[in-house]
Amino acid sequence: MHITVLLQEAVDALAIKPNGIYVDGTFGRGGHSRLILSRLGENGRLIAFDKDPVAVEAGRAIKDERFCIEHGDFSQMQRLLQAKEICHVDGVLLDLGVSSPQLEEASRGFSFRSDGPLDMRMDTSRGQTAAEWIALASEIHLQKVIRDYGEERFARQIARAIIVARARQSIVTTLQLAEIVASVVRSRQRQRENKQHPATRTFQAIRIHVNQELEELSLILPQCVELLNPGGRLVVISFHSLEDRIVKRFMRAASNADELPRGLPLREKEIQRFSKQKLKLIGRAKRSNEEEVAANIRSRSAVMRVAERISLDG
Repeated sequence: MHITVLLQEAVDALAIKPNGIYVDGTFGRGGHSRLILSRLGENGRLIAFDKDPVAVEAGRAIKDERFCIEHGDFSQMQRLLQAKEICHVDGVLLDLGVSSPQLEEASRGFSFRSDGPLDMRMDTSRGQTAAEWIALASEIHLQKVIRDYGEERFARQIARAIIVARARQSIVTTLQLAEIVASVVRSRQRQRENKQHPATRTFQAIRIHVNQELEELSLILPQCVELLNPGGRLVVISFHSLEDRIVKRFMRAASNADELPRGLPLREKEIQRFSKQKLKLIGRAKRSNEEEVAANIRSRSAVMRVAERISLDG
């Protein structure tokens, strides 16, 4: 069963206007979307996106005239909204990472805990599978992806082991890959790292690469700023340090005004207009509380950041 992380907190952070227009950039199984709809008035509107065809099918089961869902990547959001004659919205929510159904369905290939085809695509309708990428990637590229996206200190050894193993037999299942990684990573050293399964970081890295997750995130954040009406909120929930680092740096950069000479007789709105400041940060980063973590262990790494579009009008 999928449990939506930071459900109330994220929707509260959007500061819903009953007749506003909102975007749920990662529908998943619709926890955030349903709560947003419950707070919208009859003239409100919610547009959801997801690259996973199964999630889109679940979204289309919602029969509400105020709601629609689109199948597409983050980077297509602005274009798809403009096709609906929507140029500005009052809030965007991005809940990053992998959903519980994706992890628990062996046929999706995201998890090493049960055997399945080594797929890992969030959008199963197109693109290269993890198995296809592993079959073709050079040793240097394997090492770079595992090191940079998995923050795995044994990346070089794992990449070499994959090259040797695939020369003997194609690597096409999750357990094949997990066993190759486990044969390299010494258990004692891994036990000192929060007792993670030896393949955790490698699976994360390959999933991020196959789905171009960090590139998509970097593309969507500027679009969100341009889409937001003044006072509109951007709410982002991330689940690992690489995502959170991108979100944190982006929001901080967009909320910092260029320094103007001191002593100028300018009001705050005028300073905003003359600077490049587009956002203001709302509160501090928020994490799941102990009760939520106890109920849903996957929420333990969640970090939510919120920013608001400022008015550039005089």
